[in-house]
Amino acid sequence: QVQLVESGGGLVQAGGSLRLSCAASRSIFSANAMGWYRQAPGKQRELVATVTRGARTNYAYSVKGRFTISRDIATNTVDLQMSSLKPEDTAVYYCHADYSTASSGGDYWGQGTQVTVSS
Repeated sequence: QVQLVESGGGLVQAGGSLRLSCAASRSIFSANAMGWYRQAPGKQRELVATVTRGARTNYAYSVKGRFTISRDIATNTVDLQMSSLKPEDTAVYYCHADYSTASSGGDYWGQGTQVTVSS
């Protein structure tokens, strides 16, 4: 089992910044990928950003240039720096870890942290 604990959510005005952090109970270097997803009310959960074991990053088009995902292998944390926030970024943000192997699944989710951007 892997526990993921998010922190850093809150209320911010449009144009502001927030930094989310996800602390993993297991080495993140052994994960295939770590990422952030979000779910707004009435919408499906969507990918925000991911970082692979090889440090390759991927971003949703809607956040490219505004959000940056980073990881610290020494502390087993994955952060999401969010800038130029818009009201449409309002959602619950979830940390995700993929530790799956050829013989077993390994998807883990955090409990989520609320981000609210006011106009």
